[in-house]
Amino acid sequence: QVQLVESGGGLVQDGWSLRLSCSASGAIFSINSMGWYRQAPGKQRELVAAITSGGSTNYADSVKGRFTISRDNAKNTVYLQMNSLKPEDTAVYYCNADRITYYTWAYTRQKTDVWGQGTQVTVSS
Repeated sequence: QVQLVESGGGLVQDGWSLRLSCSASGAIFSINSMGWYRQAPGKQRELVAAITSGGSTNYADSVKGRFTISRDNAKNTVYLQMNSLKPEDTAVYYCNADRITYYTWAYTRQKTDVWGQGTQVTVSS
């Protein structure tokens, strides 16, 4: 089986930086697009940033110029560098992979729309 595990959240002050990491575990063959989403209390989950397997990126307007998404395909890991954090960035951040191809003992299988457990980011003013 495969799963995504996030790390790097925490409590920071307005203007500080954090880097989130999300690693896929299991016998991974390939991962298609990966992304970071966030959900603040009382709000819907929203896309923060996404990156394709080839490295193309897109960002929510609210984080453009402050956040950078990147990935290391050899490590099956995606990162989110968050600079100039604001109180409105406070949320639970979730990692997502739209399709993971992984090995079983005799063949490959695919798992779609895979989510991590989430990591809390709190920015105090």
